[in-house]
Amino acid sequence: MGTVSLRLNDRDDALIRKYAEIHNLDLSSFIRETVLARIEEDYDLALFDRIWEETREEERYGHDQVKKELGL
Repeated sequence: MGTVSLRLNDRDDALIRKYAEIHNLDLSSFIRETVLARIEEDYDLALFDRIWEETREEERYGHDQVKKELGL
């Protein structure tokens, strides 16, 4: 298992520790979950951007148009 050292000023340290405490998380779990969530968000956004560009020329339909097609 790896270890990561993080340098924080006193204010940021107190804020992060208090947030983890309020949400009943140990500090290590909170930081790990937060970092992994950020990586996942960035990956999802990059994937969306790639798909958007790949399908840019395809015909798109609005909500009203789709409802009309489905008879809703």
